[in-house]
Amino acid sequence: GTQAGLIAGRLGIPTISTGNLLRAAMRDGTEVGQKVKGYMDAGKLVPDELMIDLVQERLGQGDCQNGYVLDGFPRTLPQAKALSSFATIDAALSIEVSDEEIEQRMEGRRICTVCQTTYHVDDNPPKVEGVCDKCGGKLAIRKDDTHEVVENRLHIYHEETEPVKEYYRQEGLLLAVRGQKKLADTTSLVFEALGISL
Repeated sequence: GTQAGLIAGRLGIPTISTGNLLRAAMRDGTEVGQKVKGYMDAGKLVPDELMIDLVQERLGQGDCQNGYVLDGFPRTLPQAKALSSFATIDAALSIEVSDEEIEQRMEGRRICTVCQTTYHVDDNPPKVEGVCDKCGGKLAIRKDDTHEVVENRLHIYHEETEPVKEYYRQEGLLLAVRGQKKLADTTSLVFEALGISL
């Protein structure tokens, strides 16, 4: 999410975070929000059809006409194949990090309850603990960042999402970089892989 935001900011295009779209739907109590709450709270993947419809609808909005960065989509092979039917993908970026590092990162993640900006207690802390730098909102731990849910999400990732990497590798679109401890170092590698100047 952090890297997607940095890429989008540099290119002047929106970040389409499916997690943020779903959390907004839950917060607003929409029909979609009610359907997905149980899945997200348990760390399970939301059904493909629902995600595909949500993303396709979002990509049809005016701010996406000059491009966008997808964050959290596609997560399954059916989603990747469906995406190719309504969008053109320039690259699929995979930031490679061990399961142990992912657990540490997710359990230390904090999110603004107002603007959804993401922080990390060690690697990307806010200037004032518990307060969003951008809007002053309160930072919170997401329900899906607890240890048990993170372990379940990693299991699902290996079963459902790793095949997406192979799909994009075969399409010649996969760019893989090793996630670094320091945010700026990962950003440098990401921008280099995408051919974006810092």
